[in-house]
Amino acid sequence: MKIVRSFVLVSLALGLALSLRAQESNQKSASTTPRSITIDDYFQIRDVSQPELSPDGQWVAYTVRTRMLKEDKNEQRLWMISTHGGDPIPMTAEGVSSSHSRWSPDGKYLAFLSARNAGKAQVWLLNRLGGEAVRLTETVQGVNDFEWSPDSTRLVLVLQDPKPEDIESAKEKDKDKEKPAAKPKTPPPYVIDRLQFKEDTVGYLDHRRTHLYIFDVASKKTTQITSGDYDDNEPAWSPDGKSLAFTSNRSAPDPDRNYNSDIWVVAADNTDKGAHLTQITTNPGPDRQPTWSPDGKWIAFVTQTDIKDMIYATHHLAIAPSTGGEAKVLTLAFDRSIRRPRFSPDGHYIYFTADDDGTHNLCRIAVTGGEITRPIGGRLTVNSYSLGKDGAIAAQIATLDRPDEIFLSNGTDLKRLTKTNDALISQLRLAKVEYVHFKSQDGTPVSGYLYKPLDYTPGKKVPTLLNPHGGPVGQYSASFYHLAELYAANGYAVLLPNPRGSSGYGQKFCEAIFADWGNKDYQDDMAMVDYALAQGIADADKLGVGGWSYGAMSTDFIIAQTTRFKAAISGAGIALLPTGFGHDHYQKDYFYELGYPWDNKAVWERVSPFYRVNNITTPTLFMGGEIDWNVPIIGSEQMYQALKSLGRTTELVVYPGEYHGFTVPSHIKDRLERYLAWYAHYVKGESTPATPAPQPIPEAKPAD
Repeated sequence: MKIVRSFVLVSLALGLALSLRAQESNQKSASTTPRSITIDDYFQIRDVSQPELSPDGQWVAYTVRTRMLKEDKNEQRLWMISTHGGDPIPMTAEGVSSSHSRWSPDGKYLAFLSARNAGKAQVWLLNRLGGEAVRLTETVQGVNDFEWSPDSTRLVLVLQDPKPEDIESAKEKDKDKEKPAAKPKTPPPYVIDRLQFKEDTVGYLDHRRTHLYIFDVASKKTTQITSGDYDDNEPAWSPDGKSLAFTSNRSAPDPDRNYNSDIWVVAADNTDKGAHLTQITTNPGPDRQPTWSPDGKWIAFVTQTDIKDMIYATHHLAIAPSTGGEAKVLTLAFDRSIRRPRFSPDGHYIYFTADDDGTHNLCRIAVTGGEITRPIGGRLTVNSYSLGKDGAIAAQIATLDRPDEIFLSNGTDLKRLTKTNDALISQLRLAKVEYVHFKSQDGTPVSGYLYKPLDYTPGKKVPTLLNPHGGPVGQYSASFYHLAELYAANGYAVLLPNPRGSSGYGQKFCEAIFADWGNKDYQDDMAMVDYALAQGIADADKLGVGGWSYGAMSTDFIIAQTTRFKAAISGAGIALLPTGFGHDHYQKDYFYELGYPWDNKAVWERVSPFYRVNNITTPTLFMGGEIDWNVPIIGSEQMYQALKSLGRTTELVVYPGEYHGFTVPSHIKDRLERYLAWYAHYVKGESTPATPAPQPIPEAKPAD
């Protein structure tokens, strides 16, 4: 398939980059001397996301998340900005978190999710004419997701089956609202009979499933339209409002044993809880993210046709008749994973985002297939987007030198609407970042991002940190990365390789590490270190390595195979793979990739660097979240105890109440402080302690 980058599109990307640099230059010249970035600056960065164009194309609603270090909590607010520019308008008040804004198709209301007064997440409504937000739904279990019907009279809600105690609590509340709250009862035991019985941030799983419900806005009546021992998600209304497409794994005999999910269609007015469904896809792999064509005749979706390569396989764009029938895959020759498909207003094209060569661009293809163009391309990252009726695009875009902001494209130009982080960025000196190319040990071309320390002098060798990414499927993309900037501000060169196993470089490159972790990806990671050494940048006597999740596993593999690094930090990793079996939430991945440990002991041992722990002499800091079910803390505990038993230099830090992705601001700050202290002591050889002094623990704050 030919990839088309027209002169206009290239000009757009180049114009964006030049515009950003010019704006930053003007801001800096008008301000005081820029300074180096700090740990505390992380908490000054506002996360801008979820752009939603209004039906009249005049406004973009979006979400801004603030990490509040003093209060030790996070807060999300909704904002709105005119597509013609100007100052943004806050739509929700401080002190209450809100997200997932959705305009009603008639443009009269802005609906959103919010959990207020220590309650569960519900749908709230803002009238465009003014006034306070009003709560629309009052479900006992809280709302997971929702979408407006095309006529603005109904919502589809995604609700999980309620817990018995939630139902009982609601009944008691209705009986006597003035009655004091009853003493919490001792929770019953978990009774487990599912193969997939754990999930990070959730815990133990039972048979409470997510289903679709129709909520009538006027009457506030709720009707369940799907049911069964299956999870139903990603609902999408048909243009006429009569049907809903959704995603569900309803494979027999046990959905927990495979990666399958299909696209289904259910009548919006059915009263039999979805007993009669139309199955749109029959592909044995996952089919997800359905979206309807404007005429209602087609459903586009993301599909994975290669089952044997599971997480390493490419996700393609496909289209199928909305009444069922043969599906057509449109992007087979593209060899890049796609996400978020949306039809153009005229129905002639389908938009989607895609990883490609260390970027994430917005792409477009005709519904008949053929050439792929990039309405928003270049060395940047499009994280989300919204299409207007007139073809305008509101996009959440990050660049290497600026966190996410909201941009607007009308097909001929691309302008930035929000300036949420301008005040902060204008104060900072940022690192010079290069996207570099090098070859691995076996000649395989590899790429990655190289950050040079501030005030770097060519030819000067500096302390250098290798930071493998998580996944393993994923990539370092062209977006602002505070941690790399922080390291660079502290005198380090920073290496962010995209080794084999990474997305964005084709399926063959991605699947190269299948059941062979710590081999080819190790070679590729080390090749970037060798590249930095050959360029005269890295100091061979001052190397450090560290990462999170699979990045921690890569770190464990690396320090078990080489003594080149003076320090290592391994966060939320696992080195003794059999420990994860039955303890984390990856049982399908283990079965498909490694086989059963009792049948394939040699494979399990080969991908477990724990068995080579005797080789490790690198001072290593292990850490993780106490209640992480993604990569449980036991992985860090075992490596710590092994090294401690061998008399090696090591330390373990466990963060209470944290899952795989940390959320508590004071914990995040503590983690960053430990990163800098560990590397400063062992990589730079500074006399400062490897462990920072304990900081005061913030007082617990009441929940919103």
